[in-house]
Amino acid sequence: MLDVRKLRLLRELAHRETIAAVAQALSYTPSAVSQQLTALEREAGVRLLERSGRRVTLTPAAMNLVAHAETILAVLEQAAAELAGTRTELTGTLRIGAFPTAVRTILSPALVALSSNYPRLELMVTELDPVLAPDALRAESLDVALVQDYDYVPVAPDAALDTEPLLEETVYLAALSEDPLMTHAESAWIASTPGTLCHRMTVRACEASGFTPRIRHHADDFGTVLALVAAGQGVALVPELGALACPEDITLTPLKTQRRTQLAYRRGTGNHPGVLAARAALHEAVARRFSTQTEIARSSGHPGGFTRVAPP
Repeated sequence: MLDVRKLRLLRELAHRETIAAVAQALSYTPSAVSQQLTALEREAGVRLLERSGRRVTLTPAAMNLVAHAETILAVLEQAAAELAGTRTELTGTLRIGAFPTAVRTILSPALVALSSNYPRLELMVTELDPVLAPDALRAESLDVALVQDYDYVPVAPDAALDTEPLLEETVYLAALSEDPLMTHAESAWIASTPGTLCHRMTVRACEASGFTPRIRHHADDFGTVLALVAAGQGVALVPELGALACPEDITLTPLKTQRRTQLAYRRGTGNHPGVLAARAALHEAVARRFSTQTEIARSSGHPGGFTRVAPP
């Protein structure tokens, strides 16, 4: 019989690619991970890993086993969720991960509702870039997370996760004048840290307009980005949630580019009472924000770009 814990290590190796990364994510030592994977090979009776020096790659048999492991782990998560659903009161810990602008605008009101409705539910929030959220969900350091993709930066589905649409936003060119994106080929640019989705979106949107942006400043907080734009330090691409407190002297020019935010959770956990409660609270928070922002846009003439996505 194959050991589920060893299958999980193999699944993580398929995602993280190195034994050291698996060990760090799951709080093992690298030698312990290697020993467990060697034991899994013995249990399977076939070679699962190809070793070349310090590098390890998965064999075709291992990749097939990883696909089965995803199904097995999802069924176990579903069983645990159904057991949790038999309890009379929602208790325990719910760990939620979100990007900074969502923490301020969407997650905060959702937390108020969750705390009020479920006083014995312990809420834990982690602020992180969406690109890191899938790994955190698979490692079980998060239960629910907000993940993203942009036009020009598609994100491949993760077999370990289920997702559902939450919000779509327009991306704006933030500048001191109302000029098309293509006119800023020689401008200084402000972008997020390299490796983030926001940074890749900025680079690829500019490349689609025929130039590579000359990035002078890096900032991950959109409030800081807008302050730099207002100070004449460059131009930037900012999604709707990041532009809610935009300085008056900045012009926001809407682009065709969209940012899409989804709720993500491990396969099989969607009906866990805690995850269900978080899903409902976050959709309600978006509905309230959408309604309020639409009213503000109508009264101020600001081009509101929210599209609320109804829960499934």
